[in-house]
Amino acid sequence: MQAQFKYITPDQYLKLELESDFRHEYIAGQVYAMSGTSKKHNIIAGNIYMTLRIHLREKGCQVFMSDMKAKIESLDIFYYPDVLVTCNSEDREKFFIKYPCLIVEVISPSTARIDRNEKLYNYRQLESLQEYVIVSQEQMRVEIYRKNNQNDWNKEMINNEGVINLQSVGLSTTMAAFYEDIEIIIGEQEG
Repeated sequence: MQAQFKYITPDQYLKLELESDFRHEYIAGQVYAMSGTSKKHNIIAGNIYMTLRIHLREKGCQVFMSDMKAKIESLDIFYYPDVLVTCNSEDREKFFIKYPCLIVEVISPSTARIDRNEKLYNYRQLESLQEYVIVSQEQMRVEIYRKNNQNDWNKEMINNEGVINLQSVGLSTTMAAFYEDIEIIIGEQEG
């Protein structure tokens, strides 16, 4: 016998999120509780947020970290990315962003499959999205999925001491900026 799930509307979900002590992601009427993160995850996400926040100051963009939802309207999905940026003046909703240009997820071995497959596919349905960035917390590795002029997506891998170029926000930075205060053995493999 299969489990029965109760469908809830996006409005019901948003109301429940306001009242909940825990965050949940919403996928087409179903709600999924999010697990907590590690200290390493939080430091990396914080480093990325601060790097972007300082770079984008007074440039008409807003940077959000982990508690702001991204809405993928065409798929009826709300995710909580680790970091997201919007430069669209139409993004006026109080609890979610509809037009991000950049989304960053910091992955762990337990989230890698979802972030590299499901979320990669789903985030690319956002017309406004120019780059989706996956940052490993187990090794110095950044994957950038970037939309080109033909609306195709290309992948760029940066390892160890490489330079990170985020074209969507005009930022060029070092791996050290993302991994500040994190001890990682270079070349360590992700599980």
